[in-house]
Amino acid sequence: MKAEGWLFTVMTVFFAVTGLVYGFWAREPAGKAILTVAFLMSALVALFWFVQHQRRGGGRPQDRKDAEIVENAGPMGFFPARSGYPVLTAAGLAVFALGLVFARWLIVCGAVLLAFAVFGFIFQYHDRGDDGA
Repeated sequence: MKAEGWLFTVMTVFFAVTGLVYGFWAREPAGKAILTVAFLMSALVALFWFVQHQRRGGGRPQDRKDAEIVENAGPMGFFPARSGYPVLTAAGLAVFALGLVFARWLIVCGAVLLAFAVFGFIFQYHDRGDDGA
């Protein structure tokens, strides 16, 4: 995770330098705003990776030069099965955006569909408290 942190740190520095140069020379605000948001987002992701590296007490075996292959054996993590919620979320967002352009009732329909999809995403793997069946 340390490598990912440094990658996003380099991106953060790039966006900072580019944003400062662009901000000095450009007269339009959209590019400045975009570069500022890109700087902040890459800084947030870099911070996340460095915090994860510290929480794990040195990171993964891939981060160490003296690591053995056997240290990375075992389950890699949780990989969810197929889900329809990404498609439902995209459809809700599309209907919501079309509502912003064409009609207010589409905004309501899109918001309801989007809320249902996000709720499904959040609670898709929620433990119901039973025996797991």
